Amino acid sequence: MHKVVISGTGLFTPPHAVSNQELVTTFNAFVQAHNQQHAARIAAGEMEALAESSAEFIEKASGIKQRFLMDKSGVLDPARMAPHLPERGNDELSIQAEMAVAAARQALERAGRSAADIDMVIVACSNMQRPYPAVSIEVQQALGIDGYAFDMNVACSSATFGIQTAVNAIASGQARAVLMVNPEICSAHLNFRDRDSHFIFGDACTAVVLERADAASSAQRYEVLGSKLATVFSNNIRNNFGFLNRCDESGIGQADKLFVQQGRKVFKEVCPMVGEHIAAHLDGLGIAPAEVARFWLHQANLAMNQLIARRVLGREAGDVEAPVILDRYANTSSAGSIIAFHLHSDDLRSGDVGVISSFGAGYSVGSVVLRKI
Repeated sequence: MHKVVISGTGLFTPPHAVSNQELVTTFNAFVQAHNQQHAARIAAGEMEALAESSAEFIEKASGIKQRFLMDKSGVLDPARMAPHLPERGNDELSIQAEMAVAAARQALERAGRSAADIDMVIVACSNMQRPYPAVSIEVQQALGIDGYAFDMNVACSSATFGIQTAVNAIASGQARAVLMVNPEICSAHLNFRDRDSHFIFGDACTAVVLERADAASSAQRYEVLGSKLATVFSNNIRNNFGFLNRCDESGIGQADKLFVQQGRKVFKEVCPMVGEHIAAHLDGLGIAPAEVARFWLHQANLAMNQLIARRVLGREAGDVEAPVILDRYANTSSAGSIIAFHLHSDDLRSGDVGVISSFGAGYSVGSVVLRKI
């Protein structure tokens, strides 16, 4: 069995930054128009008035200050409140593949690798823009990679599940090197008219190159000491959009065809699950939590990350120990923990240990323990 390292990462950041205040201005305009339109029913007690939001509420509730979007104009149009992403022809590079290629090229460059060195491509993210052909195979073709490719979806945990899949392939000799990519267009499945969640997500794409340790030569290498995955079924985070929707017209366009969650239940149930998962993983590897220099956690909610780190460490984690990127990027689903790793790992010293952890719908949780070489 071959030892495996992460030898390169890449990040594609969309061109449009959107502040909390911009979202709030649009949301409140929608609320005012809705309440005015239904004023008679609201006055008669037949319908509840919608409540406005504020930038301060968003930051206090989540820790998010802004996000990056693939399209800004459609989201900030009170009459639309959804990204406008025109369909592309079948012979054009799809938008997810375009994001993936951009992130992948950076990861390959940082790893000192070319397409010829990669044997396997995984595109792992919360939502694919189509069932088939696989977006991963499109990325494979665009980059000129031989071998094989496939898509996978474990919601916000897709990256850690993808990393373990890549590690298994390399360790067993099925592949020399694997490219694992996470193109997330979360704004496309977000209900921007829902006060409790309209601010949660942003768009981004990350990429990771993994390869045999004895073949890697990049300046920044992180040996994978172990990976651990777990799932427990829950309806508390759900998206019912799918190919069966057309079979029951009454559900088309309903709120459950976008992202929905019961936030308080998620917070209460996921935090202990993740904290115990990471602690058990470290214990199984004979590593004390105090020996971990960096926790690159899923970037969903600041309070969740603080509580999880406290459960693992037995104390508050510092900003360096558990870096935060959701203030700028918001929740980018599977890409979040990899963005944190990409932006906050180069300063580690040889021998330092770190943990990548992601968690979300499913429920699902994954952790990857690394040691910098």
